[in-house]
Amino acid sequence: MKSQYKELRVGLIGLGLEAYWGQFEGLEERLIGYLSEVGKKIAGDTRRIFNFGLVDTPGKGLDAGHACRQFDVDLLLVYVTTYALSSTVLPVILRAKVPIVLLNLQPDATIEYAKFNQMSSRTAMTGEWLAYCSSCPVPEITNVLKRLDIPFQQVTGMLHGDPECWIQIEQWLRAAEVAHTISHSRLGLMGHYYSGMLDIATDLTQISGRFGIHIEMLEVDELTALRRNVTDDAVQNKLATFHEFFEIDDDCPNIELHQAAQTSVALDRLVAANDLDLLAYYYKGSGVRENEETMSSIILGTSMLTGEGIPVAGEYEVKNAIAMKIMDLLGVGGSFTEYYAMDFAEDLILMGHDGPGHVRIAQEKIKVRPLQLYHGKVGKGLSVEMSVKYGPVTLLSVVEHKDRGFTLLVAEGLSVPGEILEIGNTNSRYRFSLGARRFVEEWNSHGPAHHCAIGVGHIASQIYKVGQLLDLDFKQIC
Repeated sequence: MKSQYKELRVGLIGLGLEAYWGQFEGLEERLIGYLSEVGKKIAGDTRRIFNFGLVDTPGKGLDAGHACRQFDVDLLLVYVTTYALSSTVLPVILRAKVPIVLLNLQPDATIEYAKFNQMSSRTAMTGEWLAYCSSCPVPEITNVLKRLDIPFQQVTGMLHGDPECWIQIEQWLRAAEVAHTISHSRLGLMGHYYSGMLDIATDLTQISGRFGIHIEMLEVDELTALRRNVTDDAVQNKLATFHEFFEIDDDCPNIELHQAAQTSVALDRLVAANDLDLLAYYYKGSGVRENEETMSSIILGTSMLTGEGIPVAGEYEVKNAIAMKIMDLLGVGGSFTEYYAMDFAEDLILMGHDGPGHVRIAQEKIKVRPLQLYHGKVGKGLSVEMSVKYGPVTLLSVVEHKDRGFTLLVAEGLSVPGEILEIGNTNSRYRFSLGARRFVEEWNSHGPAHHCAIGVGHIASQIYKVGQLLDLDFKQIC
């Protein structure tokens, strides 16, 4: 069922004023041409563009608004081509009921004044000026939207020769793709909360209501049952994949590798059977040996899923599974992490976590190491060790917000080389512009859970746009 909703459906209109067309020869056709150029620039394989044309009367605005509903658009781009009445665009926005981005785009950087002033006809001069008049009605439009508490976004720039402007437009489109995908996602919750971790406890109604995510409650017993039916051939194929995916220590017991492969195959089947896009899990596992074996052999399989675009968060960290998914959809990773320790000598913070790691942002091939015990958990087995690629990174935490459901809490920093704790967990060294002391205090002051997601690159501005389209609060500390 979900596959029919893969594409982002973008509505595009141009705003104009019908009274001008009979007065200024060629102006309407010129502006329609500009609108067509915008349509071509925003096209993409994952997008379906609906160009509803030049809207120049309130009646056409009404028609365009109904068309937005008929074609189920997810985002509406309003290209202000020249002066237009606010009463023309309001009917579109009221009926579309989707996020709005106002495009205030001049055709070029400036009017050629000398050439303009040498035109023989003042009527022709006015027509030429009106082709550059996109900024004129924007205050009128935003005034109306603010008074009606209708959210909107703006991009101001040029149709031609303005890369920064088109980067901003592309970021809004990517943010809309993330919001669209998140709102059509299925989140699996398997097991139960880690006893005593009060910060992880989350209102699932808020998760579904604010993000649009469907939540599927899963039993560890289901995974165990699937694991019983994994054939030896399937295990051997998965072991071969492990050797491609990971760097496996020679001292990893074959029995542990076999169990991890068996569980990984079962996980793939669980995800497929429930059509999952992300997963959070934790299960103590004590008392039922078969379930304990399932959960103690899960890390390699969950790491593979995370690397394949189905992020998995341990410790039943629902909010962080979503943070990881946002990062992954933006193409920057999204690995599970928390504070490990502070290095005051180097003014940096050690961060990482046991459980899944994200292969696409690892500095080197992920190492698999045997552990005699899982600290704070039942069992022993194999774990993964990796550092995040050196260079710019962004941290994202999804934090409860009493009025808007959730805040997207963000920090930009650097992953830097140096000694790490070789304990068979993901771990990295991070440096922030605030310094380690101030970073920790600033980050903590916003009340995040103790986990967050890490991705490569500085992408705070992109995450901000995702938050705006999801109507979530946004905080960036550095």
